[in-house]
Amino acid sequence: MNDIHIATLAIIAVNALVSFKGFNDASFFERYKFGIGGINAGQKERMVTSGFLHVDITHLLFNMLTLYFFASVVIEGFGPVKFLIIYFISLVAGSLLALFFHKDEPYYSAVGASGAVTGILYSAILLQPGMELLLYFAIPIPAYVLGIGYLLYSIYGMKKRSDNIGHTAHFGGAVGGYATTLLFDSDLLFTSTLMVVLLAIPIIILLVMEKMGKI
Repeated sequence: MNDIHIATLAIIAVNALVSFKGFNDASFFERYKFGIGGINAGQKERMVTSGFLHVDITHLLFNMLTLYFFASVVIEGFGPVKFLIIYFISLVAGSLLALFFHKDEPYYSAVGASGAVTGILYSAILLQPGMELLLYFAIPIPAYVLGIGYLLYSIYGMKKRSDNIGHTAHFGGAVGGYATTLLFDSDLLFTSTLMVVLLAIPIIILLVMEKMGKI
């Protein structure tokens, strides 16, 4: 693992500062979380600020550790500026998809960097399709298997709505990272065709289910 890049460190630092402010200031947390009611009232900044708030330290650590593990792949592939662009596009894409699916639910709310981090994860998978992860720190699995499985689980979570996880933002972030990576390196369509197609399958499934009114 390479030394942590200053761009990654900066994102982690901002997430930590904003999150700890939210941990200790309920009014700050409520004002800047993703909330449909507030967004519909004109507080569009919530779509960005919510991506730096977390519900607790465990939530923050999980997202920042995931970012740490995959950020270096994207930075090595594209450089820090494009890495930051992918991160923020994924964050906003997650919020936009959540707004699309929950626009008629005024009490829906969510926080977390998961959408942005998932975008970085998907970008890293496209850039290094042979990458493996250790499930439970012991069992090696291809990263793309985790990626596809995670999106399918997100679709299930979006449909069931039986927990407090922001599955919609996760999915939107993955789409943002996927699309932006292909925009930055269109050669991947030819050099990693199979991976591009495989990662597109959950996206197509979601579009079909939405069109059919199944989600």
